[in-house]
Amino acid sequence: MAFYQDPPVLAHGYLSDRVLKSYLQRVMGEGPLAEIAGELEHMGELASGELFALQQEDRLNEPTLTQYDPWGRRIDHIELTALWKRAREVACQQGLVATAYDQAHGALSRVHQFSLVYLFEGSSDVYTCPLAMTDGAARTLLAHRHPTLSERAVPRLTSRDPASAWTSGQWMTERAGGSDVGLSETVASPCEDTAQAFGCDKPYRLEGTKWFTSAVTSDMALTLARTAGSPAGGRGLTLFYLETHHEDGSSNGIRVNRLKDKLGTRKLPTGELSLTDTLAVPVVGLGHGTRQIAPMLNITRTWNAVCSVGAMRRGLALARDFAGRRAQFGASLSDQPLHVDTLAALQAEYEAAFHLAFWTVELLGRHEVGEASEHDLRLLRLLTPLAKLTTAKQCVATMSEVIECFGGAGYVEDTGIPRLLRDAQVLPIWEGTTNVLSLDVLRAIGTQRTLPALSETLSMLREDVRDGPLQEVAQAALRAFTHVQAMLDTLKPGSADEQRHARRIALTLGRSIAAGLLVRHGQWCLDHLNDRRPAWAACRFCAHGLDVLIPVGDAVQSRGLGTDVTD
Repeated sequence: MAFYQDPPVLAHGYLSDRVLKSYLQRVMGEGPLAEIAGELEHMGELASGELFALQQEDRLNEPTLTQYDPWGRRIDHIELTALWKRAREVACQQGLVATAYDQAHGALSRVHQFSLVYLFEGSSDVYTCPLAMTDGAARTLLAHRHPTLSERAVPRLTSRDPASAWTSGQWMTERAGGSDVGLSETVASPCEDTAQAFGCDKPYRLEGTKWFTSAVTSDMALTLARTAGSPAGGRGLTLFYLETHHEDGSSNGIRVNRLKDKLGTRKLPTGELSLTDTLAVPVVGLGHGTRQIAPMLNITRTWNAVCSVGAMRRGLALARDFAGRRAQFGASLSDQPLHVDTLAALQAEYEAAFHLAFWTVELLGRHEVGEASEHDLRLLRLLTPLAKLTTAKQCVATMSEVIECFGGAGYVEDTGIPRLLRDAQVLPIWEGTTNVLSLDVLRAIGTQRTLPALSETLSMLREDVRDGPLQEVAQAALRAFTHVQAMLDTLKPGSADEQRHARRIALTLGRSIAAGLLVRHGQWCLDHLNDRRPAWAACRFCAHGLDVLIPVGDAVQSRGLGTDVTD
């Protein structure tokens, strides 16, 4: 009789998630957790049931752009996929943005929100991208206290009603700029013929091209443009608010030149836009736009970290289930020591990434309700880029291994497995590459004295640790951190040598603080749940290496080779 391999089956997203459940027990406590458990169970059921099934059915569909109607009118209509349409409804109804602004649980409202996001992410086909920018736009408008724009847009951005809810874009990348947005060429000119736009006086008209804009079907956007006479670089850019359509439904001078043909995130409509006489209003005065958009970047980078761990969780859940269904050499993969060891290694990286991302979420929540100390604020400034860059690199590496766990089936498109790796690859790129964020980490260290705050935190995380193996992990985390401190003491701030080591400094800090967080959670689980698995994850993660400060440049130079890598 012919053999046919059974595919992996996805277990209930929340009920099967030991890591999330134990984390919420520790951080939220029984009362608040009981209040939100129903929401989490419902989201877990949707993600592992209806949405996952629709994702499989919708696998071959991608958004399509129709630029003209049959009579030659420019319409730029983008038809979205069935899953994206359903994901929009679910995201609104389940409050994936609104929960953070309802603040029903105070500082823990962000934990509540991002727990839902984490469960939703794997079955969303990256609908989390417009949600992240929507959350970021709402936070930015509130942070800058623009009364008219906040009153007009924030209720729509945070709505639970799909009929009235908005999503926002974030239009920064241009042909000349990339991460260096100071090279932006979009020009803003004061309107002479329009007294008001979006309820605001003194609007501007934008002219330019936005080369890479994700979720181009959004209702509004925050963007950067340069006014006449402004200085060069990022200091001369102004943060503008615009709506993509006028009240009558006509386009606000926005043309979609094309949709990008990308490696991954192919369900996400990413476009190249031309702005012509596009009405927009400054969010907060003229100039300093790159600084003014920072609240949005802080939010979207946190979403990036949480989505990284959500993707890792999805890949591991499928790989573990498959291991019990796949027999090779006379035994199931789940009974073969090498395969079990491989999965354990991936689990350790995932658990470390989870706690790093969600600790950043906790700090963000404290900040937003005014409960953050100066210590917390310094940590948040450092942890936001650290969590984003560390978890993104972990996710890509994990997804590569997950594909290998399926053997040849992991390389075949109609299994749905290859998408996991393709979509993961955007995570180290979107909202700042690893190198760009590593330099941001150096700025945070140099200008805001963030390392002392991190040192105090590492000491605090090990205070109540009594388990011997966990104490050893805590010591290793402190050694890695101390190595970073010692290296920075030998490097001139802003020097080429400091920049050359930036990535290794950032990754060592990210891995050392993740280890410290694993240690704290591991001890708590031993004390309250009699569960040693988080402690095993901490030890395994530490064994993978925390300190990546290998002085590559010095080693090469000592052999007389220099650091020039050209042929």
